[in-house]
Amino acid sequence: MARIAGVDLPRGKQIVIALTYIYGVGKTTAQKVLKTAGVPEDVRQDDLTPEQEDKIRAALDSYKVEGDLRREVNLNIKRLMEIGSYRGIRHRRGLPVRGQNTKNNARTRKGKKASMAGKKK
Repeated sequence: MARIAGVDLPRGKQIVIALTYIYGVGKTTAQKVLKTAGVPEDVRQDDLTPEQEDKIRAALDSYKVEGDLRREVNLNIKRLMEIGSYRGIRHRRGLPVRGQNTKNNARTRKGKKASMAGKKK
């Protein structure tokens, strides 16, 4: 099992798909990494040679992934909350940040609420 950027890549998947299991690596980035590493996209993760794994690791070093990226995103959100921007206030209150409607939807951000229709005494 290949371990790249602290993530165990899933066995049996094409390497271009397996790389997307790394936080901060989507399909396009995975394709770019494989192109710079000189590894074909259709090779399976099980069939990678140790030399190919090393080339992929070296190509991924130029990208900010996993812990560094998570830390940067969290610091950006914390900065927005500290300066009191509109987006920071939305983060603080746990509401949608990007302008979505909250009257009917937004249950994911707001959380599940119990209905109080017709409360009996």
